[in-house]
Amino acid sequence: METSRDVIVVGGGLAGLTCGIHLAKKGLAVTIIEKSAYPKHKVCGEYISNEILPYLNWLGADVSELNPVSIKKFQFSSLSGAPVSAQLPLGGFGVSRYALDDFLYKKALDSGCKIVEANVTGINFIDDKFTVAADKIYNAKIVLGAFGKRSNLDQQLSRKFMHKKSPWLAVKAHYKGDFPDDVVALHNFPGGYCGISKVENDLLNICYLADYKTFKQYKDIQEYQQQQVYKNQHLKAIFEGSNLVFEKPLTISQVSFDKKEAVENHILMIGDTAGLIHPLCGNGMAMAIHSAKIAAELVFLYFAGTIKSRHELESRYSREWKLNFRKRLKAGRLLGIALQNRMLTKPLMNLMVLFPSLLPRIIKQTHGKPVKVAA
Repeated sequence: METSRDVIVVGGGLAGLTCGIHLAKKGLAVTIIEKSAYPKHKVCGEYISNEILPYLNWLGADVSELNPVSIKKFQFSSLSGAPVSAQLPLGGFGVSRYALDDFLYKKALDSGCKIVEANVTGINFIDDKFTVAADKIYNAKIVLGAFGKRSNLDQQLSRKFMHKKSPWLAVKAHYKGDFPDDVVALHNFPGGYCGISKVENDLLNICYLADYKTFKQYKDIQEYQQQQVYKNQHLKAIFEGSNLVFEKPLTISQVSFDKKEAVENHILMIGDTAGLIHPLCGNGMAMAIHSAKIAAELVFLYFAGTIKSRHELESRYSREWKLNFRKRLKAGRLLGIALQNRMLTKPLMNLMVLFPSLLPRIIKQTHGKPVKVAA
């Protein structure tokens, strides 16, 4: 059996769901194919810049319904000394992916999206249309790739970043512990970074990125944390003063920050599928949602006939994606290199202590302006 739609979105995370809601709002027939059921936890920093709020409100997704935590300050520390702090230019909020993805899933259904729980095994482009193999065969004029950081589909598409092993492993869990509601913190430890912020229900989200080569020297996560993560005294105090809520932490390996193409085999890539922002930017969720907006607007113009060809659609999307995100990604990569080099970390920390205005300037390099929406 075959099913035809205007648009198929492969992946039902933040980017996939918001893009689906947007396109359905504009009257297109959208199917979102997601491999697992909602609600679900995901490895994620769970902090979102307020830059994305105008767009979420335009979609009819008022996240205040989820009781998110208002975040106004950023704090950073390395092994070399006391933490430095700064006000976030726009502020942000903390909300779990468990709550937010489920919220957007329900909004997508209400908007008219068809959501299928299935694993996509192949995407082919022949005679100017797509064939997507999942629980059955789906046909569509446009396919958007929102299948996350790393997928078997990336391998099938022979994407360049898949030919190189990534050294990074990510670990995330929720805790109960004492931590300021209005702060998102990023603490450096040997071989990695750890992000900390509150989400709804007074839960503390702790998510860190670890060098896999070092990680595998230890028998389990607990030993790794005690031997490596705890070398940062701020992290040690937070972990020892908190209680794990999850049965065990979630992990994801092969996290790649290598450059990705925004269009592959005529598929428009959105969210982490198009490019994964470094944790030092602390803003991957907002970037994923913003990329969905850019793609949805252009896809609608394509169906409306304003964009005349697929080539024009793909070129405009690639150009818009680079215009909005390339500098952010580059800034994050450069910061990551600097802060992994112990010879550079201490001088950089000293500079931020001597010149407090430096940290807000760095933050601005990795965050965007409020997303503009049509009236």
